[in-house]
Amino acid sequence: MPTIELWCIIGTVSTERYRHLRGSVSTLTYHFVWCPKYRRKVLVGPVETKLRDLIHEKVKELHCEIVALEVMPNHVHLFLKAPPTHAPQHIVNQIKGYASHELRERFPALKSRLPSLWSRSYYVGSAGAVSAATIQQYIEQQKES
Repeated sequence: MPTIELWCIIGTVSTERYRHLRGSVSTLTYHFVWCPKYRRKVLVGPVETKLRDLIHEKVKELHCEIVALEVMPNHVHLFLKAPPTHAPQHIVNQIKGYASHELRERFPALKSRLPSLWSRSYYVGSAGAVSAATIQQYIEQQKES
């Protein structure tokens, strides 16, 4: 009997808030921040535009969903929902690696200016439903300040 009651509760959960996979229901959101090497202000103009496109492509390929994205001249904020099958370091390393390769190929000036596009470090924080709105608002207000 408890199994039936549990199934009824899970069956009424909003699909927007939770990710349903075979065998799991999850709500994993991560806030990533990473910087170019030496925190150089190279993420401007066409580089910024292309970087946004590349991040969207890679996130879709990883079966994640972008909640908020802000590219600043010297760092990137990415807030996304992810499946439980991907570790946070896998997600950020895939995005950084793909973006670095593509940007340095398309913009040769990045190759001559920096030994590698990104610093090796990054920040990742997980967010619950309560603080997710706060993180999203913070990222969206980055350019305003």
